[in-house]
Amino acid sequence: MMNVSDTIVIGGGLVGCAVAYGLARQGASVTMLDEGDLAFRAARGNFGLVWVQGKGFGSAPYARWTRSSAKLWPRLALDLMEESGVDVCLEQPGGLWFTFSDEEHEQRRIVMQGIQDDLEGDYPFEMLGRQDVLARAPALGRAVIGASYLPLDGHANPLKLLRALHTANLRRGVRYVSGQPVDTIVPQQCAEASLFTVQSRWQAPRVVLAAGLGNRHLAQQVGLYAPVVPNRGQVLIGERCARFLDYPTLFVRQTDEGTVQIGDSMEEVGFNDEVTTDVLADIARRAVRTFPVLSGLRIVRAWGALRILSPDGLPIYEESRRYPGAFVASCHSGVTLAAAHAFHLARWVGGAPLPDECTAFGGERFLTPHDQLRHVH
Repeated sequence: MMNVSDTIVIGGGLVGCAVAYGLARQGASVTMLDEGDLAFRAARGNFGLVWVQGKGFGSAPYARWTRSSAKLWPRLALDLMEESGVDVCLEQPGGLWFTFSDEEHEQRRIVMQGIQDDLEGDYPFEMLGRQDVLARAPALGRAVIGASYLPLDGHANPLKLLRALHTANLRRGVRYVSGQPVDTIVPQQCAEASLFTVQSRWQAPRVVLAAGLGNRHLAQQVGLYAPVVPNRGQVLIGERCARFLDYPTLFVRQTDEGTVQIGDSMEEVGFNDEVTTDVLADIARRAVRTFPVLSGLRIVRAWGALRILSPDGLPIYEESRRYPGAFVASCHSGVTLAAAHAFHLARWVGGAPLPDECTAFGGERFLTPHDQLRHVH
């Protein structure tokens, strides 16, 4: 028996859940197909950052898109609390990116100034000297000479966010199918529209590919191009300890529960999601160098996870020209962009124009002119 809905979302991670939530808010009937724990879940390695600073250097559209999502995050957190009863523990006190030399500090200033110039001043960063950083983070080590600071930055609990989105989706009538890998999508053109049959069981006039690394294979079946690749990140989790850090940073943060999350690796190792002692040791050394108070911290968990990257590191958002109604949504920052996905990207899937900031993120930007011609035909 065929199961019919308005939209099928393939992928039950943060991207798929946020888009499904936005669609359900519009009154659409949504089926979400989730491979389950057999998938290479990027959420396993998510640092929980709502992070703006530094993103979009050389790409003003991405800087604007990231900034707009961070500004929407308080609304998302409030709405999810009201609908699911889950507090995602959002805090946006601003974030710190540490520098360890005068040269590094100046290079960071150039990056931040470049983004501010691209955004015509709407990017209120500060470059802090050591004493100003110490006022915010008294446990700072002597090796740190300063930091960049942006008040839009924050963090949330990514596991609670995923739970809140799932709960809100279920309460809004989203049909959630777990343990369902997807490897076939059959598109049909009906007059001026398309109809998509997924795994011979589900059918809808719209389908959203939010399957992370699976998008590369699935996109080809509906006339899209999503050349995403895996990038491994390794994470250490330290035991609960006395509060020493009230601000999110790029590689150390203290969670709402008091545990310490440490991680800053980006490794091109294919689909290997194992941990390695050399990388974990480097991560730990950098954390202790920044915060010596961590030297006696007991590590309770460690794992590796595969994140999703495009060739230029920016998102891929596109609707198929060959089969209108098929959409791809791939990105590296599932937490940061969750609010934009729920409130803006879902409207695009529902029929609104693609947000201006996202018109530069089509997958065809990675094709050569010859490949583009072959792709269209």
